[in-house]
Amino acid sequence: MVPMRRVIFNRKGGVGKSTITCNLAAMSALNGKRTLVIDLDPQCNTTQYLLGDNVNKYQNTLADYFQGQLYFSIGERDITACAHQTSFENLEIVPAHPELNDLEGKLESRYKMFKLKESLDKLNKYDSVYVDTPPAFNFFTRSALIAADTCLIPFDCDDFSRRALYTLLENVGEIKEDHNAQLTVEGIIVNQFQARAKLPRKLVQELIEEDLPVLKTYLSSSVKIRESHDKSLPMIHLDPRHKLSHEFKALYQELDT
Repeated sequence: MVPMRRVIFNRKGGVGKSTITCNLAAMSALNGKRTLVIDLDPQCNTTQYLLGDNVNKYQNTLADYFQGQLYFSIGERDITACAHQTSFENLEIVPAHPELNDLEGKLESRYKMFKLKESLDKLNKYDSVYVDTPPAFNFFTRSALIAADTCLIPFDCDDFSRRALYTLLENVGEIKEDHNAQLTVEGIIVNQFQARAKLPRKLVQELIEEDLPVLKTYLSSSVKIRESHDKSLPMIHLDPRHKLSHEFKALYQELDT
């Protein structure tokens, strides 16, 4: 059975893509699902978050996988050959690598945009796949959306994100129309929400009134997430009783029902 494939997508940096990817994946694994994370961002934040100090010991990364798609002499590498077990049960990751930046132009010029989909279509050892994307609508992001069942769009409650949201929805619509008819926006995730602040409440209410797919669970703004990043521990493992841990749990349950 092919696993559910979710892409976390936003062209703006700092909106919480990596944080949301890793924490939802951690919840999935904790619930007994065999979970794979694919880090398509050359900045490697998701890779660092889940592997911590072990990040440099792995030989096979996503860059090796895409190299295999370019050069037939070394054979097309199976993406599962680049998957590594994290320190969390049921949770594996295909690590990113800075070399992805150098590969992007070559991959795009040789029309390799469907290779990720072809590889993920063959997966049967996982129940869920979460894909983190770069803060750009580039080759890697488009490849992810072509391969996905759904996408999640983080929204960090500022006016710039509000204005950019329509472009993001247009990007998804473009992929849906041209390449992946099954692709849907599963939801807009309200992130870094401050319930007592007027502007975030106003912006979120406007999205709801426009009938956009805003998920019911909001993720609070908290300095605790920095400690989570620093210790390479998703919130549910760092502090299960923290408010943000409960919110990630509720968000996972909202998506999984």
